[in-house]
Amino acid sequence: MSLVSIFASAILPIVLIAGVGVVLGRARDVEPGPLNTATVYVLAPALVLHSLLDTGLGSGTLLRIAAGVTAFTLAMAGLVELSGRLLGVDDATLSALVLVATFPNAGNYGIPVSDFAFGSVGRGVAVLYVAVQSVLMYTVGVYVASRGGGSAGVGALKRVFRIPLIYAVAGGLLLRAVDLVPASDSTAMETLQLVGDASIPVMLLIMGIQLANTDFGTALPQLTVATVGKMVVAPVVAVGVALLLGFEEPTVARTFVLESAMPAAVTPLVLLIEFADDVEVGGVTAPEFVSTTVAVTTLLSVPLLTLLISLLQSGTLI
Repeated sequence: MSLVSIFASAILPIVLIAGVGVVLGRARDVEPGPLNTATVYVLAPALVLHSLLDTGLGSGTLLRIAAGVTAFTLAMAGLVELSGRLLGVDDATLSALVLVATFPNAGNYGIPVSDFAFGSVGRGVAVLYVAVQSVLMYTVGVYVASRGGGSAGVGALKRVFRIPLIYAVAGGLLLRAVDLVPASDSTAMETLQLVGDASIPVMLLIMGIQLANTDFGTALPQLTVATVGKMVVAPVVAVGVALLLGFEEPTVARTFVLESAMPAAVTPLVLLIEFADDVEVGGVTAPEFVSTTVAVTTLLSVPLLTLLISLLQSGTLI
């Protein structure tokens, strides 16, 4: 598999759009807050609802993938949380580390890479992975981000139910259960797709705007820990979860591992801006820390994912 092909099809678009955000952030005094609000409350729910309604995989596969994503997320969060507590890391830093190490960029990066590596089955699994992770992102993720902002406990959990994405997922599952999914070429589905697709470039622009004002040198000590957790520990945990669940279709299992091994997601950046914008991690704000981690892990993912895809396609790992 060609490294150039992977870069051109999956990474280059991300770099280009985020680069536009960097230029915009340096040329203009742009505040990412309004963009985040639009993403959290409109664009992301549309993306996940359309993905749930448009998938062609069966309910049995959906349940197994849901169990796998949940197990992987809880295992990673638990490992990072335990390690941080043992090392005496403060709550604000620990919350940021949990978010970036736990949640992979399974959507705007993972879907095209999975499609390129494993075809239509890979694309379908990736979409389901994104749907399940989105629920966890806006429940577990919101709780962790809120805790970092000093509102842990019942108050943080209440904020979860103000996020419309979880209702979009519930609605999508209900429509599938009662067989009332609109036709893919209907006005409703085309509108959902149009709105949902807009979330990907907007998230990347937000990342670029944050990168424009990031002090990379100050963020490096914490960045090392986050990068190792995301790019080394996470794939190992994913392989263990896949073997434990015993996916019947090898391609589904391999795509699950590949999705879990993606670099740090952009969405934790959205959550931290929304719920913990003024929290500092090692001298930089939490959003700046996440932006830096996203950028570094995305660049490192070029050789690392190429190797992983080779091992997965050969059946060496699973």
